[in-house]
Amino acid sequence: MINRVLVVGLGSAGGRHLRLARKLLPDAEIRTLSHRERANHPDNADGCLDSIEEALSFNPEIAVIANPSTMHVRIATELANAGVHLLIEKPLSSSTEGVLELIEICKAKSVVLSVGYNLRFSESLLHFKKVIGEGSIGKVLSVRCEVGQYLPSWRPESDYRETVSAQRQLGGGVLLELSHELDYLRWIFGEVNWVRATLSKQSKLEIDVEDSAHLILGFAPTADDFQLIAKLDLDFIRHDRTRSCVAIGEAGTIHWDGIKNEVRLFPLNSSDWTLLHRMPAQSDDSYLGEWSNFLESIKAREVPLSNGESGLRVLEIIEAARMSSHNGLQTFVTTNALDMVGDN
Repeated sequence: MINRVLVVGLGSAGGRHLRLARKLLPDAEIRTLSHRERANHPDNADGCLDSIEEALSFNPEIAVIANPSTMHVRIATELANAGVHLLIEKPLSSSTEGVLELIEICKAKSVVLSVGYNLRFSESLLHFKKVIGEGSIGKVLSVRCEVGQYLPSWRPESDYRETVSAQRQLGGGVLLELSHELDYLRWIFGEVNWVRATLSKQSKLEIDVEDSAHLILGFAPTADDFQLIAKLDLDFIRHDRTRSCVAIGEAGTIHWDGIKNEVRLFPLNSSDWTLLHRMPAQSDDSYLGEWSNFLESIKAREVPLSNGESGLRVLEIIEAARMSSHNGLQTFVTTNALDMVGDN
């Protein structure tokens, strides 16, 4: 039974988690930690706290870290040292600095650390992964993946220039904000060995971060020395909101549409696509799956599906991509979290 919940940050992500926490834990005392000035405490909360010292005195059993990613590690480390289970919104941080130490503290304190890559709980993406794993398209030869949405239309109720996405000091830019794609690509297809990347600001958006990223990813070679290559495009500039992944195999092609929540198959010797899966999804569905996995991991003392190690590996790919874009060279992904049990 969870009796005390802390939600850190009251932006769009924090507000969603606050609402879901109240839905799933209706009898818990839920308090928020935010530096925003508010006349009243937000809906679904029992009160607001103004400092990490007050938060620790509240003695929460679980905490959701949903403030800007540049602040994640500092707050999470103090809570982990107090034995608080953590659900940290993606990305785990804005860099790898301090992340391995946080993971080690969580292990030493038997703290569950879950990272908010909620697409792992999307029914359509799960089906896409399952079909590939069953060998329906044979050996995967190539992967093409893209995601994009015009930043001002992303959260129309907010001034995009004031959002985390738009500001380098808060951990913005497409690589961090759209890092779901990096997470699910390595979850489905394996570890990324190297990256070749171009990051740029192509638009007139009033932001100080990249609005476009084009990556070529080389996955770890298989036993027969085959290396899968993936192309990934991310942006804040396209008006036709897009999220998709195509895997091309020896026996067909499979396509995931994350906007329509569809999976389609083009089998070998076919003349058209076959619809394999379509499930109109509510916006909370994958987040509820993430929360259920987090709570069950605490109860069962198990590693969550999206854990600290997987969050760190995504950051390592991002840092390699940044280096590649800077020097114009193919860059190997430096792995700091070797041989960690439970990574996915």
